[in-house]
Amino acid sequence: MASSARTKRVVIEPVTRVEGHGKVTILLDENDEVRQARLHIVEFRGFERFIQGRPFWELPVLVQRLCGICPVSHHLCAAKAVDGIIGVDTLTPTADKMRRLMHYGQIFQSHALHFFHLASPDLLFGFDAEPAKRNIIALAAENRDLARQGILMRRYGQEIIKATAGKKVHGTGAIPGGINKNLTLAERDALLPELDQMKAWAREAIDLARGYTEDHLDLVTDFASFDSNHLGLVTPAGGLELYDGDLRAIDADGAVIFDHVENDRYLEYLGEEVRSWSYMKFPFIRSIGPEEGWYRVGPLARVNLCDRIDTPEAEAARRDFKAMTGGRPNHDSMAYHWARMVETMHAIEMIERLLNDPDLQGTDLVVSGERRDEAVGIIEAPRGTLFHHYRVDENDQVTMANLIVSTTSNNEPMNRAVEAVARKYLNKREITEGLLNHVEVAIRAYDPCLSCATHALGQMPLRVDLLDHEERLISRVEREAG
Repeated sequence: MASSARTKRVVIEPVTRVEGHGKVTILLDENDEVRQARLHIVEFRGFERFIQGRPFWELPVLVQRLCGICPVSHHLCAAKAVDGIIGVDTLTPTADKMRRLMHYGQIFQSHALHFFHLASPDLLFGFDAEPAKRNIIALAAENRDLARQGILMRRYGQEIIKATAGKKVHGTGAIPGGINKNLTLAERDALLPELDQMKAWAREAIDLARGYTEDHLDLVTDFASFDSNHLGLVTPAGGLELYDGDLRAIDADGAVIFDHVENDRYLEYLGEEVRSWSYMKFPFIRSIGPEEGWYRVGPLARVNLCDRIDTPEAEAARRDFKAMTGGRPNHDSMAYHWARMVETMHAIEMIERLLNDPDLQGTDLVVSGERRDEAVGIIEAPRGTLFHHYRVDENDQVTMANLIVSTTSNNEPMNRAVEAVARKYLNKREITEGLLNHVEVAIRAYDPCLSCATHALGQMPLRVDLLDHEERLISRVEREAG
């Protein structure tokens, strides 16, 4: 929407400490009150088009090039869809558990990366701290043990990925109908000694996230907090499921909108719309419509909508989390951090369970079935529900691809978070870098992967221009690239 003659425009470009490129525009009226605030995704990726014509068996390796942060999620989601293309609905126990171990390694390392490297500088130093202090380098200088903990937790998750996928980034472990290797006893024995330390650090991370919430309750419950629907996968019994479940959606009060929807029926329940000012789509629940049917995904949504978690320490942490809101869904954007650490504990508990499962040394790795022309794979990536939908022709070439990545589903919630924070903190105030960082904090809570790309922390250039109604420069805040 074009601004009026009296409108001033503030631009944050790029948004920092997130994966990918994005910008925020904030329009102020003649009274310096926020009129509109939007998160723009300014890159066009095009994966849905340029994989057309490729043989379907390439997809698990090809599509993970979308991302260097969560390639495992795309690798496994595409593999699940390709399983469907070759007519496989059930993997061998070894293949299923190896993929799950790979996935939990990804969840563990990705959540540690976000919490300790991207989010913790804001939580520990404050939203208004100097930019030079809000980064992992300053965190390491002031709290070496905490920074080291985050680094080593991420490293452990990456070692799990390497052992199951062959490489830490862009592995090849999942193939149509199964996997290409099992877990050797030597690989297992190399991973077991660190389990107790990883679990201890996961407990400490939950305590840190919970403690921050309790100590800053007024801020958390009033910072980008708004009612929403929530969507994610659940087990047949309604428990938390990160690898292979059915879809459930709940409304702001916790009432079920739909439940146990099979993966290949997702289009009956979800739609997508486009808007002129962003390359990212806006999904919604069809029965409600685009205006009110938007929803959240990711750790907050998953902990809100599941009935239980099938590992003891994570389940105890989930109960504590739910007690904060009396059992109702939690709608605080900042609560993503606490929920993320609950899932981190679940991931390491599942890693422990799987590493001690003898099925991982099995030799029955691949199955096949009757060829199909279309299939859908859905998985819970660290950032939320991920959809891969493919059609292929008689020559085994991809003719259609539809990908709904996690951040796409969180597009509308992130935009609402941006607007809520802008209206609360920027109205009739002098625009400072610290105040603008409040907007970025709201975005970072969702751990967005804006274009499935990464940047070095603290190295992004930033320029914010404040213009008057005649587009004349009033003030400028600028930071050079490091």
